[in-house]
Amino acid sequence: MPTPPHRPFVGRREEISRLRDLFAAAERGDGGVLVLRGEPGIGKSALLEHAAQLAASTFRTIRGSGAEFERELPFAGLHQLCVPLLTRLDELSPLHRGVLQVAFGLEAGRPDPPRVGLAVLELFAVAARERPLLCVVDDAHWLDDASTRALVFLARRVAAEPIALVFTARDHDPAPRLDELPGLKVAGLSDADARSLLAAERTVTLDQRVRDHVLAEARGNPLALRELPKAGGFAPPTPSPVMKRIQRSFQTRLAELPAPARSLLVLASADPTGDPRLLWAAAQRLGIDDQGASRAAEASELVEFGSRVRFCHPLARSATYWAATLDQRHAVHRALADATDPDTAPDRRAWHRAQASSGTDEDVADDLESAATRALARGGVGAAAAFLERAAVLTRDPGRRTERTLAAVRAALDAGATDAATELLNSVDTEALDDRRHATVDVLRGKIALVEGGGEAENGPMSILRAAQRLAPQDPETSRSYFVAALETALAVGRASGVMGRVIQAARSAPSASRPPDLLDGLVLLDAGRYSEGVPALHRILAGDEGDWTRTPGLATVLAAELWDHDVHTNITEWLVRTGRDTGSPITTRLGLSQVAMAAVLTGDFGRAMEAIAEEEAIADALGDVPQMYPRVQLAAMRGRSADASDLFTEAVRQGTGQLVANVHLATAVLNNGLGDYTAAMDAAGRATGAGDLFLAGAALPELVEAAMRCGEETVAGSALDSLLERTGPVDTTWARGVVAGTRALVTGAEDDHREAVRLLERSPCVPGLARSHLRYGEWLRREGRRRDAREQLRTAHRLLAGIGMEAFAQRAANELRATGEVAVSRSERPSAHLTMQEIHVARHVAAGATSKEVAARLFLSPRTIDAHLRNIFGKLGITSRRQLRDMADFAR
Repeated sequence: MPTPPHRPFVGRREEISRLRDLFAAAERGDGGVLVLRGEPGIGKSALLEHAAQLAASTFRTIRGSGAEFERELPFAGLHQLCVPLLTRLDELSPLHRGVLQVAFGLEAGRPDPPRVGLAVLELFAVAARERPLLCVVDDAHWLDDASTRALVFLARRVAAEPIALVFTARDHDPAPRLDELPGLKVAGLSDADARSLLAAERTVTLDQRVRDHVLAEARGNPLALRELPKAGGFAPPTPSPVMKRIQRSFQTRLAELPAPARSLLVLASADPTGDPRLLWAAAQRLGIDDQGASRAAEASELVEFGSRVRFCHPLARSATYWAATLDQRHAVHRALADATDPDTAPDRRAWHRAQASSGTDEDVADDLESAATRALARGGVGAAAAFLERAAVLTRDPGRRTERTLAAVRAALDAGATDAATELLNSVDTEALDDRRHATVDVLRGKIALVEGGGEAENGPMSILRAAQRLAPQDPETSRSYFVAALETALAVGRASGVMGRVIQAARSAPSASRPPDLLDGLVLLDAGRYSEGVPALHRILAGDEGDWTRTPGLATVLAAELWDHDVHTNITEWLVRTGRDTGSPITTRLGLSQVAMAAVLTGDFGRAMEAIAEEEAIADALGDVPQMYPRVQLAAMRGRSADASDLFTEAVRQGTGQLVANVHLATAVLNNGLGDYTAAMDAAGRATGAGDLFLAGAALPELVEAAMRCGEETVAGSALDSLLERTGPVDTTWARGVVAGTRALVTGAEDDHREAVRLLERSPCVPGLARSHLRYGEWLRREGRRRDAREQLRTAHRLLAGIGMEAFAQRAANELRATGEVAVSRSERPSAHLTMQEIHVARHVAAGATSKEVAARLFLSPRTIDAHLRNIFGKLGITSRRQLRDMADFAR
């Protein structure tokens, strides 16, 4: 084969300097990432190759690239990148070894996406033990979504490893996750460098006028500088978009080749793997003389045949593929399908068969449906959507075509591709559907509306409600499940919009259940104010180990608040965490961890709350998602740090609707009651209770009573107390009765109520509630002139509040003590006060005896990063060993 001419590397001083800095840091063990962004042909790939040459003497380099035709195959890009390292699989922990084997299709199973990134991190770290590792990925904008998520996860966690990652990506291409990483814009060459590169291209002779025109039109784009002279001749070319002219240049060179070479190039352009064995096997099926054809193809400099088939530029591949006729494309895909092993690569074979088909073909459609099932089993919802969409097109039977289209919509929606889901759904002829399929369309439209948010969000619950009403006459059970789903989605939208009221009103007409009351019955009873019936019904449902509530666990956690029952909430929370981890469902696990944090806030274990929040945030980060705000908002309110809480509340309101905004109102009331700003507290508590009678109102009513009484608004306080008494009348827990007694004491001023609140809450897990009861009792005693008695209550309140970390309420207790003539015993600041949530999580696990590797697996970090966190923790705490950490009370379990 002829050797391609040497291409000079000119300019790029800033880019090379950044790359050298990245490599130097990685050699020191401070890994990092750089994304080179720019327009097509700007020289990103050449810069990537130069980077690999710069690092060759020190780093081991592994390479990968995105492929336009493989964007839908989960983990295809990551697998390609990791192939040279798979011989090290046996050196990984059994869990991570299994995760990668499943993700890469080496074993059956469903991959855990967050764990894939962590497993790759361990694989890279193992490979980097001998020498630093450089990972280069060209055309990263064409990576499949699963690979992109894993690599972004990896890039965020190599700071403590001798690993450097360099990606290239086009400007304005749909790869938003890459935008989260450090990047560098690759611009055009300077005029001097452009002239130097043009002068070095000796394959075409240019006169001065043409040279000046090429320089002006290319704007420093190296590919344009090389290709425009070939496309323009000796006279100034007529103006046209540069990239289109470059593509035409590639197509001109293609047209000049002998027919066998052209056929070989079209075949190569249709195969995204670049596997030469597959290429030659398919060429043989097409009767192409591979020796003569390959020599002529390489002589054109459009392609290289080596251990991998590589086009000189992605535009050359695209130009070659689309220059072929439809019949030619069908033929090459058919040959590639025949040459692809159905056992080792069934999905690629199905894809090629689909591309080779015209009209309908049930056999190919069945193949694609099987490929979609396999893709879903590997977490590839985007691939499943693409396979199912194509399967629907090839399906002859109208009913089956509709089912496959709806399945494609569900997969596209799960993949976050709402535009694609909408377009697919709009292709369904609803006039020809029966009620069941029409209901499915309604539900899918509702889910799309919720995902799109904004003004469309309110349409979500109403669309699902239409599905429930449509099925009510013929399928009562499914209809009732849709009513519950509509209520759950209405909860996300919020009562302020009026949607919740409309859904509940409609739910009253739901078909009767053929069994004891379910969640829907309980919700309708509560909304009607029939607490004496609704609360016991919900308690029977939610107190069981499993039941209807497991189908809508998010709704169950909210309804548990109506029961004021810590044991019921714990039962639901433990089920969520256990089920999430057993099934590998990150959504369920995150919901469970959020509820662990909420429970810990209510019981005063702020360290446990921070630990759960940190773990949930780690999973969210691994998924490229935003963390749950609910527990963070409630924790901030209870800690009472005004500046920190204010920023967090603002961000939560910006992000959320419905229940989250109501949570912020409740949190604002708690915060301001602690700070003594009772006017602001009353306003916020009024907003929280005014959002509706269900869910958060029960927790907000005591805050409203306290704030209103401090503001002299006794009528408001009395009305709120009546509402609280009505809601909690059927509840028989020490927590609820203690809260009611303490709230009633604020209105009645009866000492017996204060004492009853303290007595009951001492027997409940709600330590913050107990501390606040002591505080209110002490405040009442001081105002009654009983200073000595007041001091006893206020000392207890201050001790409990400061011990928990409720700083605003503790300061309020200290101020009250000062008013009695006694200065509060100052408690030295907790050692953990200056640790981040992640550092608290690390410290608590290490104090419990966990190894760095075990903590790393929990927080989706590398063990070296955990060790780096430990060094920071030791420095902040003034200690030097894990043993000293275990001896600190702050981290005791």
